[in-house]
Amino acid sequence: MASTLRYALAVFVALGLSGTQLARCAESGTAATKAKPSPTDISKERGWKDLFDGKTLGDWKRTDFFKGGDVKVDPKFRGGAGAIVVSAGELLNGINWTKDMPKTNYEVYVESMKIDGKDFMLGLTFPVADSYASLILGGWGGMVVGISSIDHMDASENETTKGITFENDRWYKVRLKVTPAKLEAWLDDKQIVDVKLKDKTISLRFGDIKKSIPLGLATYQTSAAYRAIKLRKLDAK
Repeated sequence: MASTLRYALAVFVALGLSGTQLARCAESGTAATKAKPSPTDISKERGWKDLFDGKTLGDWKRTDFFKGGDVKVDPKFRGGAGAIVVSAGELLNGINWTKDMPKTNYEVYVESMKIDGKDFMLGLTFPVADSYASLILGGWGGMVVGISSIDHMDASENETTKGITFENDRWYKVRLKVTPAKLEAWLDDKQIVDVKLKDKTISLRFGDIKKSIPLGLATYQTSAAYRAIKLRKLDAK
């Protein structure tokens, strides 16, 4: 950085820039090198409510999927904080929230780890006005990311479709934002969903995923762990 500024100084002097102009250029150069805060770093944000205490399921319950498998809380998962561990079901397995949820103007945050399996580690089902949708991370064989469903098209075939490889035994930070205008989602430092809702039909994929409402975390033939589950209501303005 120091060598870069010395080089810039030599150039600016050669061009005859004033001291004020030089200072402004130096400030802008320094600012440009500062890393932007991660959209999933919520540690300094207010208004988040914990939906999981790290010790018990609390207001969560195992979703009644067909042959869904075990769900348990490990208060010191792999030597760290408490996590909800969802084993692989014959098809779907997971948990769903038993209390009310806002229908719009809210955010959900969760940290998810894929333990084993070849399909999605997280199907995050959530309200969108008077309907519901699911954010899928790793579906259709382990890589497909997107929203199911938009205009009756699944996460594998609509404008949100992406391909991302998910590693086992690694925590991923997920942030979802729902407003009347948009659906947005971030995975770690990257925005993965940015959809305007005007003239869009939002719905759940046909099948047992409807059991995840009003808020659910599910897997498909995959074992996973979830921690730091949070909700924040947003000002309508």
